[in-house]
Amino acid sequence: MLHRLVLQSLDDDQAVDTISIPLAGKSSIADYMVIASGRSTRQVASMAAKLAEKVKRETGRSARIEGLPTADWVLIDAGDVIVHLFRPEVRTFYNLERMWSFGDAPAAPAQDAAIAAPAGNA
Repeated sequence: MLHRLVLQSLDDDQAVDTISIPLAGKSSIADYMVIASGRSTRQVASMAAKLAEKVKRETGRSARIEGLPTADWVLIDAGDVIVHLFRPEVRTFYNLERMWSFGDAPAAPAQDAAIAAPAGNA
């Protein structure tokens, strides 16, 4: 239920390139890690605040939020679901998809990969 709530909230707020990585049996920190991008710091902050509000309303539990003041990378710990919201270039730099993929999650979106590639280092 929480996982579905998170995905629906991000979809409602027009998150970009949302992926969900199942962690059950792979890590004890959560059942799912959801990674998504916003087009600006304002959108990232808004998505995070709305998501935390919905989690509180639906579950009665307060989600912990880190990174809201700058909103380049906001972490929302909703218990069984960990959510990372990024601006696209920050997401590409940290590439959490690769770090947590365990071989079964997609790589960072291809459009962002060009941003991360250093010019002239072929």
